[in-house]
Amino acid sequence: MRVINLRLATWNINSVRLRIDLVAQLTAEARPDILCLQETKAADPVFPFDALREMGWRHIHAVGMKGFNGVAILSRKPFYHTEVRDWCGRSDARHAIVTLRGGIEIHNFYVPAGGDVPDPKENDKFAHKLRFLDEVTAWFTNRKHPDNRFILMGDLNIAPLKADVWSHKQLLRAVSHTPIEVERLARLQASNDWVDAVRKFTDPDEKLYSWWSYRAHDWNAADKGRRLDHIWVTPRLAPRLKSAQILRHARGWERPSDHAPVMINL
Repeated sequence: MRVINLRLATWNINSVRLRIDLVAQLTAEARPDILCLQETKAADPVFPFDALREMGWRHIHAVGMKGFNGVAILSRKPFYHTEVRDWCGRSDARHAIVTLRGGIEIHNFYVPAGGDVPDPKENDKFAHKLRFLDEVTAWFTNRKHPDNRFILMGDLNIAPLKADVWSHKQLLRAVSHTPIEVERLARLQASNDWVDAVRKFTDPDEKLYSWWSYRAHDWNAADKGRRLDHIWVTPRLAPRLKSAQILRHARGWERPSDHAPVMINL
């Protein structure tokens, strides 16, 4: 099977209805073939299917809940199969799967943020995050095969490298960059020998972020970011990677998400 000119993007939109105009802007500007959204915050009855189809997204696989979480995969190409998976005994709209004709399997994840205290004994949210990662890792490990054509994308809520945060030293005790989270993410990456598509094209020591807090008066000048949003591919697809980028300028759009889109070309 040959994959030609397949452009994929992931974006934590932080409310798809509130920022539907920004989805339209990204669609027109970047022209992805596949767009994975996280934190759509829209239950299925109010999800903006019609507005998205008017943008050209003919194929939509969405799972949502009112006011929280929610993931959606928008596509210009038809789906051969769709699936929703639940983790940790919760139906909380964090993992959607589509298979394209030809066998490429796309996984859209919204990993739990984990709260503020990086101690699973003191913080149930952090314990949930670690358990979520453990379950997903075990599932992918059991499916490991050299012929897998998988793409994993989404808001993984972990910045693994020192250059993925504005200050490694100051954020070692901050949820999203703690050693225990980085170690768990490394296990997940090893589960299918996933290739970090963005870091394939950038030096691991180069500062690179996809999220900037709303709390900063001037997010761009302060530049205290973290790379929480990722796209990984299995080794079978890695040679087909042509480019990858974080669309940082989208963080400066009107009424933006606090995340910027990440995009790759196969």
